[in-house]
Amino acid sequence: MNLDNLKTLRFNPALGWPAGIAIAIIMLGFAFAVVVVHRRRKGESDETVWACVRRCAICVIIALLALTPSTIASTTSRAVNTTDVVIATDVTGSMAVDDAQYGTSKTMTRLDAAKKAINDLTSIYDNSSFAAVHFGASATLDVPLTPDVGAIRNWATGLNTEPTSVSAGSNLDAPIDPLLVTLKQMRTAHPQDKIVLYYISDGEQTSTKPRRTFSSLRQYLDDAFTIGVGSEKGGQIPEVTAGPSDSDGDQPSTSSQGWVKDPATGQPGISRMDKKNLIAIADEMSGKCILLDATHKLDKSSVATLSKHFRTVETPKRRERVMPVVWPLYIALAALLTMEIGSWLANSRRLL
Repeated sequence: MNLDNLKTLRFNPALGWPAGIAIAIIMLGFAFAVVVVHRRRKGESDETVWACVRRCAICVIIALLALTPSTIASTTSRAVNTTDVVIATDVTGSMAVDDAQYGTSKTMTRLDAAKKAINDLTSIYDNSSFAAVHFGASATLDVPLTPDVGAIRNWATGLNTEPTSVSAGSNLDAPIDPLLVTLKQMRTAHPQDKIVLYYISDGEQTSTKPRRTFSSLRQYLDDAFTIGVGSEKGGQIPEVTAGPSDSDGDQPSTSSQGWVKDPATGQPGISRMDKKNLIAIADEMSGKCILLDATHKLDKSSVATLSKHFRTVETPKRRERVMPVVWPLYIALAALLTMEIGSWLANSRRLL
């Protein structure tokens, strides 16, 4: 026991104060009685001074055990706030346009650029949980909130653009309803978590219906980003047909056969990334718009810097715990009782 422990030493009776005090008083009374009897029988008994001291010590130690000497130990617990990252990815037919770039001059489909962005997000937000939504003609929560990064990467790898035959025009607001339900559940279950939304799309709205605002999501979010894929120059839209389901049976594979034609001209239609829509959606969520191109990718953008702010936050909480310190007393008591039994056996044999 060091000096710091001695400073915090106090009594904390294991049986409660009333019982502890009562036992301590009784044992101290026995100790006093042992001394009185020894003095009165001095010269008439073979009891030695050491025997008297030993028996007094036994009574005193039992009294101390009843009062249970203890120290106060400070412990620190940590309340951990984690980051929950929600990814909503556009899989409409225009995401098959081959005009996107991601950190290099090489072009790829917009969906492939989205997949690379998702893969980087899982690396940027370590120690985080993820949820994933895809949207096209409708929107679906594919991966509920999970810390399993592999599940998100596998989901991204398996994404395909929806077949042209089921497309009803691009509705940028399609994921709002499932996102509202998902974000509300996350905020209720984990009120201390930071929630960040990444909305990945080319921003093209071809549906005739007015787009709904994303401002309803803002109450559940700590930050939001719209990630633009594709180019403002645009490209022709492949006509996508559905193939057999993939190995998991979640989404059909797709193949391209010709180009989607513009009904007005009869020529292959051109799809362009709509920067204005992406910026507007980001503003509605009080977020930021990031456009991916040959010089911009998520791990080199401001997302990587901002993500550090939302990385795991530790909040220490100091608590005090009472720790009994009785083992030295038990050792001393055992030693004294052993000597007392040995003395009693020796006297018994001598009297035989």
